[in-house]
Amino acid sequence: MTSIAAKRRSPARGFTGWHMVAVMGLFFGTIISVNLVMAWNASRSWSGLVVENTYIASQQFNGKLAESRAFEASGIKGRLTAASDEIRYVLTRNGGPERRIDKVVAVLKRPVEEHEDLFVELDRRGEGSFVLAEKLKPGQWIAAITAMAGDAVVYRQSVRFIAGGEEQ
Repeated sequence: MTSIAAKRRSPARGFTGWHMVAVMGLFFGTIISVNLVMAWNASRSWSGLVVENTYIASQQFNGKLAESRAFEASGIKGRLTAASDEIRYVLTRNGGPERRIDKVVAVLKRPVEEHEDLFVELDRRGEGSFVLAEKLKPGQWIAAITAMAGDAVVYRQSVRFIAGGEEQ
């Protein structure tokens, strides 16, 4: 009886070439899938170019830092409000409207693309209040705002905002 039972048992199958193909396919399939997911996430979340040339930006850093501290010491504060119907920029000094500003210019940029960038001068609407005359497309924008009294820069600020109803 032992010989009949031994004949019925199938021989043990070992690790074959097909097993190795499956292991390699699963391994590289996982690697490729993770890379595709990471590349998709990176393309959707990249915030854009920060500086054109990092060396030049590093040389200008201390000057920009000193300028920023001088603006902070002056007591001037800027606030950008992005409503669905208008973009308003209000400048105050120590709680009251800033009166000596003649004009406010802004470079409006998309975080990722350059083809929609705008250089605009905001329209004055009362003391310390300026409004953008153009309607922006909905979405994220970065405003590099410069307030001037004559030819002198009085205040400079960069604000990231969402056009179409949200406030910063």
